[in-house]
Amino acid sequence: MNYVIALDVGGTGMKAALVGPDSELLHEARRPTGRERGPDAVTAAVLDFAADLRRVGTDRFGTAPAAAGVAVPGILDEAAGMVHYAANLGWRDVPLRALLAERLGGVPVALGHDVRTGGLAEGRVGAGAGVDRFLFVPLGTGIAGAIGIDGRVEAGAHGGAGEIGHIVVRPDGPECGCGQRGCLETLASASAVGRAWAAACGDPAATAADAARAVADGDPRAAAVWQDAVDALAAGLVIGITLLDPRTLIIGGGLAEAGEILFAPLRETVAKKVTFQRLPTIVPAALGDAAGCLGAGLLARDLLSTEVTDL
Repeated sequence: MNYVIALDVGGTGMKAALVGPDSELLHEARRPTGRERGPDAVTAAVLDFAADLRRVGTDRFGTAPAAAGVAVPGILDEAAGMVHYAANLGWRDVPLRALLAERLGGVPVALGHDVRTGGLAEGRVGAGAGVDRFLFVPLGTGIAGAIGIDGRVEAGAHGGAGEIGHIVVRPDGPECGCGQRGCLETLASASAVGRAWAAACGDPAATAADAARAVADGDPRAAAVWQDAVDALAAGLVIGITLLDPRTLIIGGGLAEAGEILFAPLRETVAKKVTFQRLPTIVPAALGDAAGCLGAGLLARDLLSTEVTDL
């Protein structure tokens, strides 16, 4: 069996899989990241998880993995295999690719940004399969983006391409952790909608999912909160459409789980805001939280293809 190891490392948990040649998930596992124990413990947890996956694969299939792919958040130098900064993990200048390759006995390792890796999976085997140009935007705790071009995802000159969450859509809006005001993610992320609905309904524990349910129930306060977020999101997406001219917009993350409660007003609002731009198709992501693992597996496969080509 020709298989690869795929790891998706998040701030609180890790998802992993052994992935077959056609992106089939042969084995899946999850573990906590353990960030509360410090950055060195997180690194050890990632390396231990990868080593355990190698043992599972070797025991089950009688052969070592062909390659490994790992997706992590933060600022990366993918070519060098270095994680320069990952706030959620406490990492600074971690040579993750080299550490994993050593722990896995010399298996080639590919490193990718978590959102771009998820976008790669959505573009190849998910909602964007067969689409030549797409923009993948997951709406979660924050907002980021992945720019898909002919089966690959653009990283940018410095690894920062796709940061649509830090486009300013309301200059007088809330302060963002990046230092600007009115960034898209301060207004239209799942966490932002949750905060706005908590303030409107008086329940400090209220979430974006609660807001969506209240919209469905006809609560006018929720409808106002929701439409405000949709207006901000549409403004940010129209900037993305203007710059990138994507054929398809793929919207994922927790907020997208609201389904047509989100997509119906979003499509309508985007259509009203465009002028000369060609309106892309706006669709929900298809892969859910498996996207990161599948994308990491695709990175590993790409690495093998590149090595063969270079021979």
